[in-house]
Amino acid sequence: MEYNNYYDKGQTLAQSSVFAVLMRNVYTWMACGLAMTALTAMIVGRNENWVYTIATSGMYWGLLIAEVVLVIFLSARIHKMSFATAGLMFAAYAILNGVNMSFIMLVYTAESIAQAFFVTAGTFGGMSLVGYFTKKDLSVMGRTLMMALIGLIIATVVNIFWQNSMMASILNYAGVIIFVGLTAYDTQKIKVMFQQNQHAGINDQTNKLALMGSLELYLDFINLFIYILRLFGNRK
Repeated sequence: MEYNNYYDKGQTLAQSSVFAVLMRNVYTWMACGLAMTALTAMIVGRNENWVYTIATSGMYWGLLIAEVVLVIFLSARIHKMSFATAGLMFAAYAILNGVNMSFIMLVYTAESIAQAFFVTAGTFGGMSLVGYFTKKDLSVMGRTLMMALIGLIIATVVNIFWQNSMMASILNYAGVIIFVGLTAYDTQKIKVMFQQNQHAGINDQTNKLALMGSLELYLDFINLFIYILRLFGNRK
């Protein structure tokens, strides 16, 4: 009996360690992705000729389509590829996103970009903690926010042609609210997923789950940053 108690305690500690490692990997890889995006955006954004070439040659839309295809392919096929391949695709996505985000260096002041980043980091961190520690099931809220996100995307496309400034402002506020909520929801979803898989240990499969979690939180952070910058950023 005593042996069984020690065995159960040891197994519980081992699983807790696996859970902690996987959660740490999620935030580490997300931070690496954000760093690659920021560095790429700064390098490209400081060369106005590069940015204008991308904007006027149609490369922007090509890169945007490549981003969408890459993230869809990664999400759909990650279970069939090696962790190393998945990691390289995540890095490629972060770099491509950095190229496309280089335009903000020409539109907004450096101070506004820095302020928006710190506000985003604080908001993201707070909501991620909420998602991690709350006992309330956020799945219903998550499904509602996903439907709202689809509506936001459709309305944004419509407003590209409508060019209504008031509508643009409303959409920016809606974007902030949606991604603030999604940050908490995605954090809780990742936590539950690891709790259900921690018995499997640290391996290629669980690392790929962590990578997908980092991609989801990376996208929440990037989109929250963009909407906050649009709302409060000072243009040059």
